[in-house]
Amino acid sequence: MKRTIMIVGGVLLMLTGCSKLTQENYDKLEMGMSQAEVEDVLGSAERCSRSLGTQSCLWGDEESKHIKVMFMNDQAVTFSYEGI
Repeated sequence: MKRTIMIVGGVLLMLTGCSKLTQENYDKLEMGMSQAEVEDVLGSAERCSRSLGTQSCLWGDEESKHIKVMFMNDQAVTFSYEGI
């Protein structure tokens, strides 16, 4: 049982350390990038929503560490972040 807890804890620690929500990755984002290109940098978005011809996608947790990107015609037009 103790070994299982240690293994699970180690895996969770490794996954936390592998977060793509970093300043370095945020700095790689450029205006005009497609959603696919942004996902190459940040991985899959946690959620996306559409409104009036735009799409807003969120990576991370909106209440803490996250990156938001807004797309128009599949091109990134704005970026914001919190806690990275």
